[in-house]
Amino acid sequence: MSATGPDPGQAADGASVTAVFVTAVVVTYNRRALLGEALAALHAQARVPDRIIVVDNASADGTAAMVRDRFPGVDLLALPRNVGGAGGFAAGMARALHTEPTRAGAELLWLLDDDTVPEPGALRALIAARRSAAGPDEPPALVASRVVWTDGRDHPMNTPRAKPRAAAAERERAAAAGCVPIRSASFVSVLVDAAAVRERGLPVADYFLWNDDFEFTTRLLRGRRGVLCPDSVAVHKTRTFGGADADPGDRFFYEVRNKIWLFTGSPGLAPPERVLYAGSTLRRWVRTFAGSSDRAVLRRALARGVRKGLFTRPRPTGAVLRDVGVDVPPPAGREAQRSSM
Repeated sequence: MSATGPDPGQAADGASVTAVFVTAVVVTYNRRALLGEALAALHAQARVPDRIIVVDNASADGTAAMVRDRFPGVDLLALPRNVGGAGGFAAGMARALHTEPTRAGAELLWLLDDDTVPEPGALRALIAARRSAAGPDEPPALVASRVVWTDGRDHPMNTPRAKPRAAAAERERAAAAGCVPIRSASFVSVLVDAAAVRERGLPVADYFLWNDDFEFTTRLLRGRRGVLCPDSVAVHKTRTFGGADADPGDRFFYEVRNKIWLFTGSPGLAPPERVLYAGSTLRRWVRTFAGSSDRAVLRRALARGVRKGLFTRPRPTGAVLRDVGVDVPPPAGREAQRSSM
């Protein structure tokens, strides 16, 4: 029995826990109290993760000490500097992929933000949906939770994008499992197949903030299946309720730069999808400007983002991670080499 895992005899929806090995990866930065709540929720799961990795992005609020004191069984990866959510998830996944599970069966990564509090049945429902939605070829590469805000409303920031023109057989298979096909998801409670990550590569660490989950999940799911599991619920405790078109201030730079990098360089989207999502992005930017109280800040961030997006490229993820002392697993596929190594 692992320090964070369940009793080996415990069942999950009729199947032995040895059928899958789940590593939860949580990325945090200066949110000690919220992280403590999130980790307590992970340990209170009906099906507890077999391993929990916390990536601390050089927090200055005593986060690392809290994890060591309250959750000694957690694998704490304390980075020497903040590499953002993108670098944090890349580092946590790299650490997970370097350690082979000791049990037979699939290896899965459960990705969560530090302000994500999954309900007790969240992981069990994800595993059950993955099993139920499996086709004659293979299970879904990704299963996402339903994300709600603190008042129970669906959180617009974390609503997965439905898969356009999903085949009838794919829709029926997902529906039979109580799910719907999706094309992308956020890093707020999503279960991914580690074998697919080894093949397609880690998140692009140099995104630092925003769009890293969109780029990663679209790349992971291109030509593969992903589903949203409404029975798995996670509470995303953001300060306010709102979507991606809320005014981000100067951080709009990351939205612009990263979207340009994504549309011009990522293999995650087919050409027609680039047109579709680029149009959706422009409409959302218009709404952001329309609702802003300081459009001058947004205009400056837009100009910087356009320059950086057009005239620079993201550094290889391997280089970013090695700078903070994280070993990177060798790429297993051509897309991994192109996108994240």
